[in-house]
Amino acid sequence: MIKLLILMLGFSLAFGSSGAQGGENLHDLTFTWVGILSLIVFVIGYYFIATEEKYEINKAKPALFTGTFMFMLIGIYYSINGLNPDPLHDELEILILEIAEIFFFLLVAMTFIETLIERGVFDLMKFKLVSKGYSYKKLFWLTGLLAFFISPIADNLTTALILSTVLFTIDKKNISFLVPGAINIVVSANAGGAWSPFGDITTLMAWTAGKGEFLDFLFLFPASITGWLVTAFLLSRYVPDGEPAFDATKEKKPVVLDGGMSVAYLGVGTIAMAVLGHQFFHFPAMWGMMFGLAILKLYSYRLKATGRQSFDIFVNMEKVENDTLLFFFGILSAVGALHYLGFLNYIHDLYALIGPTAANIGVGFLSAVIDNVPVMSAILKSSPEMGLSQWMLVTLTAGVGGSLIAFGSAAGVGVMGRLKGIYTFGSHMKLAWTILIGYIASVCVWYLQFEVLGFYISH
Repeated sequence: MIKLLILMLGFSLAFGSSGAQGGENLHDLTFTWVGILSLIVFVIGYYFIATEEKYEINKAKPALFTGTFMFMLIGIYYSINGLNPDPLHDELEILILEIAEIFFFLLVAMTFIETLIERGVFDLMKFKLVSKGYSYKKLFWLTGLLAFFISPIADNLTTALILSTVLFTIDKKNISFLVPGAINIVVSANAGGAWSPFGDITTLMAWTAGKGEFLDFLFLFPASITGWLVTAFLLSRYVPDGEPAFDATKEKKPVVLDGGMSVAYLGVGTIAMAVLGHQFFHFPAMWGMMFGLAILKLYSYRLKATGRQSFDIFVNMEKVENDTLLFFFGILSAVGALHYLGFLNYIHDLYALIGPTAANIGVGFLSAVIDNVPVMSAILKSSPEMGLSQWMLVTLTAGVGGSLIAFGSAAGVGVMGRLKGIYTFGSHMKLAWTILIGYIASVCVWYLQFEVLGFYISH
């Protein structure tokens, strides 16, 4: 991994300073001491994130240090050279808003999940799945199928968190079932989110930027489902035979506490409010989520007022994976620093050098190593000359490509936090070749559909 990241440095140096000319910052800092030092800090920090198991250090710690320290270095550089700090201040304000939207979105989604766990909803779901005598392989396919078709309606992160929780409650100890099952959920959630305008942040960005109409994204369905099915078929070969342990004489049907199903409906409604609020009122997605959290708190009060068994939102929030939230804060800060320094602007040069098709395919790999959100943001800002088919390709690759590495997508990071010590960077990479084959299959289907057959809505 460290060698791969060093190659990124070589790639940046190969383009020279021309790529930064399209950037929004006033200075190209890639070849200054702060640019080189910041990139080194990023590479070292990313190395410790990737080797979390080896050094037994939580990924949030190096991520948070890396992201905050890189901006501290930039601040020192501005101070030493007597530069106007206003552009840096403005950049940080924009970055804080972007991080806050993701941070609070995740916080609410995780709070709903913890409340559903506390109410016993997932225990009931697990009981129904296991009591029907489904084998591990059938459960593998069922959870993957649910993830693929739920994520376009909700979003890939929330879907992955919910279904990975179900997966874990089915069998907490069978690693040979949990690891391929978790990978399957991440891949299917990301693939499902790629063909919906609000199934993933990257598709939402492309949609709101006017790169495609609502129906245009739906034409990515064949490529998305093919890639997932290919990966799932290969992963299923590693799923053990047999069934989860279940004794009908000993296992009692779990009782869902008061309001459990209502909380589930409120969760679906909260996602809907986030999507509709963004679509019609141009609110940040987290605003609808926070409104849903407010309704959830009012509902808990209503349960208590009517004498039923209520729940404490703040107690459930204490169980939220705070390290996941801090990891996002740190990694998005680090990538934001790279963007400000000018490194991400080299994407524009890449398109000019190798052409849009090869560049868009490469975006999938880049989004897995860095993060698909800033990569897509950089592409939209540079706005290379591309037709609809190419914009759909980069939407597909940016969304699906994040599955190649465990923390290359929000879904992967969420599942890592949910299945801590089970679904890890190392366990994911051992089976990453199955995802790569599925990724190639997705691109091949796109090429046949969009470039050969022309089967899509053209502007």
